[in-house]
Amino acid sequence: MERWFKLQERGTTVSTELLAGVTTFLTMVYIVIVNPGILSESGMDFHGVFVATVLASILATIIMGIAANYPIAIAPGMGLNAYFAYSVVGGGEVSWQTALGAVFIAGVLFIALSLTSFRYMLLDAIPTGLKHAITAGIGLFITFIGLQKASIVVASPATLLTLGSLSEPMTYLTLIGVTIALILMSYRVRGFLFIGMLITAVLAWMMGLIEMPDKLVSLPSGMSSTAFQLDIGTVFSEGMYGVIFTFLLITLFDTTGTMLGVAEQAGLMKDNKFPRSRGALLADAVGTTGGALLGTSPTSAYIESSAGVAVGGRTGLTAVFVSLLLALTLFFSPVVAVLANIPAITAPALIIVGFLMINVLRQIEWTDIEEAFPAFLIVVLMPLTYSIATGIGIGFIAYPIIKLLRGKYKEVHPILYLFAVLFVIQIVFLEH
Repeated sequence: MERWFKLQERGTTVSTELLAGVTTFLTMVYIVIVNPGILSESGMDFHGVFVATVLASILATIIMGIAANYPIAIAPGMGLNAYFAYSVVGGGEVSWQTALGAVFIAGVLFIALSLTSFRYMLLDAIPTGLKHAITAGIGLFITFIGLQKASIVVASPATLLTLGSLSEPMTYLTLIGVTIALILMSYRVRGFLFIGMLITAVLAWMMGLIEMPDKLVSLPSGMSSTAFQLDIGTVFSEGMYGVIFTFLLITLFDTTGTMLGVAEQAGLMKDNKFPRSRGALLADAVGTTGGALLGTSPTSAYIESSAGVAVGGRTGLTAVFVSLLLALTLFFSPVVAVLANIPAITAPALIIVGFLMINVLRQIEWTDIEEAFPAFLIVVLMPLTYSIATGIGIGFIAYPIIKLLRGKYKEVHPILYLFAVLFVIQIVFLEH
C-alpha cells in the first residue's frame, strides 16, 4: 500500500486518508439521492438509476484512486443530469434510451481525447470567458429547475412565470431547507447539503409530508430496467450531434477544471503542470461510458473532493475509501427512494449547487464586449430556452462573429470557427 499510494512521500497516513474519504463522501453523497430523482422524471426506473449512479461512481472513483493516485471522487455531474432529463428528454421527442446512447458516444470520444494531446487543443480553443459562462449558465439552469420543483416559481398565462404560493407546505419547507443548508454552509459544516437534506426530511416527517418505508435496507434491484438499454442508432438518425458535443464539452471542462483545482489545493501540481493527467481524465471518461451502459448521465470530477483534501487527503487511497462508502449506499435504496420523491428535500440541493456554480461570473472580463456579450448570451439563454446546448451554441456563434466585425478574426482559434458552423447547422436546420 505504501509503495502504490506513496503515503509517506506525500506526507499522509492510512488514518488520515480514511478521514479524508469519509469527509469527501459526506459532502457528495447527496448525488445518490438527487440524481435518481432527476433522471426518473425522464421515465427511467428510479431504482435502476440509483444502482447505476452508485456503480458508475464507484467505477470511476476507483480508477481515479488506483490508476491516477489522486484524492478525487467522480460521480454523475449536477447540471449534466438536469440537461439529460429536462432538455434532451424533457421535450418528449427523444427517449431516455436515445439520450443514453448520446452519453455513450460522448464517453467514447472522451476516452479517445484522453489518450491524445488533442484534448489540450480543444481546451485551449475555447476562450476562458466562455468556459466560465458555461459553468455559470448551468448553475442558473439547475437553480431554475430547483425553484420549479419546489413550486417557488410557477407557470403564469400572463407572464410565463411568476412567484408561487409560499403558503404551500412543500414550498415553505423548501425555503426552510435552503435556509438550513445556508446556515450549515456559513459555519463550514462538512457535508452541509447532505445533513441539510436529512434535517429537512425529519421536518417533512413531522409535518406528515413523508412516510418512512417498511424497511430501511434491501438488496440492490432494478438494474435490468436501465442497464444496456441505450439506443445508439437513433442518436445519428435524429441528428443529435449538438447533444453529444454538449455532453462531451461540459464533462471535459468540468472535470479538467475540478481536477486542476483539487490537485493544486493538495500541492500535487509539478511545475504548474498536472501529472498523470491521462489516467485522471480516463477515469472520468470510463465512468461516463460505463455509466451510459449501466443507465445514468455523464460523470464528472467532484469539487467536493476539496473537502477531503482540506483534512489531509493526498493520495488515491482517499478515493478508494470514498468508493467503499458509496458501495454501502447500495443497500439503502428504500430510504433514498422516499427522500428523492420529496421536492423540499432535493430542491435545496439544486438551488445551492447552482449558487456555488454561478460564482465564476466574477472571473469574466465584463468590460470587454467581445468576451462579455457571448458569455452573457450563454448564461441567459440556458435557463430561458431550457437548453444547455442552445445556450452554448449561440454563445459559440456570437463570439467569432463579434471578433470578425471587430477585425480580430486571427484571435479566434480555427476550432472555434468549426464549432460555430456546426452549431448554426444544429440550431437552424436540425431538430435537436
